[in-house]
Amino acid sequence: MTEITRVPLQPIAKGSLTKLWLGVAAAIVLGAGIAWASVPAGVEVETLTEGTGPSPGASDVVFIKYVGKLADGTEFDRSRELPFPTNGIIPDGMPMQVSGVVPGFAEGLQQMQKGGKYVLHIPADKGYGASPPQGAPIPPNADLVFEVELVDFMSEEDAQRRFQVLQQMMQQAQQGQPGQQPDAPQ
Repeated sequence: MTEITRVPLQPIAKGSLTKLWLGVAAAIVLGAGIAWASVPAGVEVETLTEGTGPSPGASDVVFIKYVGKLADGTEFDRSRELPFPTNGIIPDGMPMQVSGVVPGFAEGLQQMQKGGKYVLHIPADKGYGASPPQGAPIPPNADLVFEVELVDFMSEEDAQRRFQVLQQMMQQAQQGQPGQQPDAPQ
């Protein structure tokens, strides 16, 4: 019979096992930190007042009230009331097509609900990036913050139909057709 020579195991030095586990934990923490830092910053939607119902889609038209600011609090834009009476044909607020705004704003709008108030934090790469609109007080690569109230939204087709009705009413009012009041809906 053949005998196998036994090799004795050397004892582990005192504290080596603790050092090994600390090294493993440090490597895990470092790896997680690198992974977290490499994830690009996304659009953050902070809810101030809950809305109700569904959210708008990319092809919808939203009616919003908003204030746009730079990260330092400098205001660069604000929604305005429409300069003509709408007679309830279209909702209050500034109409905007979701697909017609900067990507981060569109992404944020699609996370909102009717009647809600939100603060939208848009990183520069999802805003205007290195090329802000000419003449705008927005510096290149600026992060943007918007306070937004989503008054209402509807499909593009519904919005177009309502704007056409409103336009016809305004034309009739300008022509001063007898028997019709300029502010009365048809």
